[in-house]
Amino acid sequence: MNTADMQRRITDAVDDAFDRQMETTKQFSAIPSTRGAEGPCQDMMHDLLRVRGYEVDDWHINTDDLKDLRGYGPIEHDFSHARTVVGTYRPTRDAGRSLILQGHCDVVPAGPLDMWDTPPFTPTIKDGWLYGRGAGDMKSGTIAALYALDALHAAGLKPTARIHFQSVIEEESTGVGALSTIQRGYRADCCFIPEPTDAKLVRSQVGVIWFRLKVRGKPVHVFEAGAGANAIKAATYLVEALEELEEEWNRRAASDRHFKSVKHPINLNPGIIKGGDWASSVPAWCDVDCRIAVLPGWSIAEHQAEIVACVDAAAKKHPFLAQNPPTVEWSGFLSEGYELTGAEESEAVLRKAHEAVYGNPLKELAFTALTDTRFYGLNSNIPSLCFGAKAEAMHGFNERVEVESLRKTTRAIALFVADWCGVEPI
Repeated sequence: MNTADMQRRITDAVDDAFDRQMETTKQFSAIPSTRGAEGPCQDMMHDLLRVRGYEVDDWHINTDDLKDLRGYGPIEHDFSHARTVVGTYRPTRDAGRSLILQGHCDVVPAGPLDMWDTPPFTPTIKDGWLYGRGAGDMKSGTIAALYALDALHAAGLKPTARIHFQSVIEEESTGVGALSTIQRGYRADCCFIPEPTDAKLVRSQVGVIWFRLKVRGKPVHVFEAGAGANAIKAATYLVEALEELEEEWNRRAASDRHFKSVKHPINLNPGIIKGGDWASSVPAWCDVDCRIAVLPGWSIAEHQAEIVACVDAAAKKHPFLAQNPPTVEWSGFLSEGYELTGAEESEAVLRKAHEAVYGNPLKELAFTALTDTRFYGLNSNIPSLCFGAKAEAMHGFNERVEVESLRKTTRAIALFVADWCGVEPI
């Protein structure tokens, strides 16, 4: 058959199964797979891959195997049930280029439930959008990739190259799920991760450092507050000092070839604060968990040192902290930024698929968040594409993904796989 006929058969197959795809997406998104609770999602993915005939590898992650690998971030929570699931398709005739398709099933906490219009783990379609925690970031993309492969089979075609379909955890806090696939030995000629990008290709993305400020004060009864030292107020003072470092890093970012056009790409976020024991006692302790971005090519170790130096310098100017210095702990991401290079062949295939589905040229994106693509590009020199549907309010209330954009994303992935891996009649 000619190319146009093949593309039509594939996209028709996507459309024919799209209602089932959305139902599977809702089922997958209904599982509250927050950090440490991803097991049921991985069970579901294991079953989805097994019934489709994939060779399933489902293993517990041993962090001791990962600690010396590039990009490893420290794990602080119970990791005893952490698993990675990979389903492998092996062709009867190996004639194409191999592929990793990957999605993460972990999601961030939902926050106060009464601030959602619909329950976060009761996925709801309304006005052309699917609402729910993780529906956008990125369970819908993972299921889209799975149904894209289904569409090839429904169109009477089978890929002629090896495909690893990978479901990982920890994308939202360390990335060690993706890192575990590299340690396990999974490789391919290209990696494709369908994170929500509004149909744009991520050209460059930030890295992230997570750290914790640990501040100690001097507790006294509040009636003599002046005799004590308030750890919460001192922590606030240190955050203000770090905001000055944030602005300095943004000034450096102005010279980056991709991020120079992005307003304020380096963002410091004090994301968690815990401190004190009693409202009538001057607090003796305060911990603040922070996130800050770094750009591709920036050394993680050097920027860790800048964070420590900033905190130390600010403490020396503080009447109490000068004698009681705070400490900095590394509490998760220690991830480099990643710029997609050396991917001309895979990019050309994606551009052709995009043109066929969307009818216009593929646009690029400088991304102020990070994705797991960095591990495949930086650790294994595997060209790693990130492209997906349109989503809004990721990590916020009423997270949602546009349904029609999912249909188009699924078509584009299916056409990409057919071209990149090659296909032949079943």
